[in-house]
Amino acid sequence: MIRKSILVVCLGLVATAPLFAANKEQKRLQNAGIVMQEIMNTPENIPQEVLEKAECVIVFPSVLKAAFVVGASYGRGAMVCRTGKDFQGPWGAPAMYALEGGSIGLQIGGQATDLVLLVMNHRGASSILDSKVKLGADASVAAGPVGRDAAANTDAYMRAEILSYSRSRGLFAGISLEGSTLRPDDDATADVYGHKFTARQVIFGGEARVPSSGRLLVSVLQKHSPRNESKAEGN
Repeated sequence: MIRKSILVVCLGLVATAPLFAANKEQKRLQNAGIVMQEIMNTPENIPQEVLEKAECVIVFPSVLKAAFVVGASYGRGAMVCRTGKDFQGPWGAPAMYALEGGSIGLQIGGQATDLVLLVMNHRGASSILDSKVKLGADASVAAGPVGRDAAANTDAYMRAEILSYSRSRGLFAGISLEGSTLRPDDDATADVYGHKFTARQVIFGGEARVPSSGRLLVSVLQKHSPRNESKAEGN
């Protein structure tokens, strides 16, 4: 009888394990929206001229700096892209992503850092939809401009396929992530939606709908950058 009870409990834990995973990833997606909202509400945020030319935005909330020391997996977050074949529509449903790699100049301290990546053109977006890419090799990356004076340097930054930012202890700045790898986290995406989706299916498939946990992130992007202002010839 005792063995039977133990078996029932174990089977119950196995059955509910996906629910716990889903709750964790949905919370991560909610936090990504909070991070983006807080960043856009600060004076020294991502310049409007830059955000308006982004095709996708990836947010990694609460990355631990200590993880950069050991070179372990250190970032989990969500990517949202503009809809449509040419990324000209409103912001769409989120796909979950992972950022991994070695130390990149953030070795000191253990406080949490939020990371935001802007994907600036078609080539950059296409390269990260299906497989792991190495930033700086497979896709060019640069520290993103910040503040009111950044507009004057916008053209120089537009040469990069991905612009990267960090926020820690209230300070917001561009940061270099060369040497890191970026990949779709399809298992986490499945946890968010309740069934399997690849990143490409979420972005281009038209079947994925924005989940409740992703509404804040999408609405913040839609509010601050409702249209893609990049020139077609620049993509």
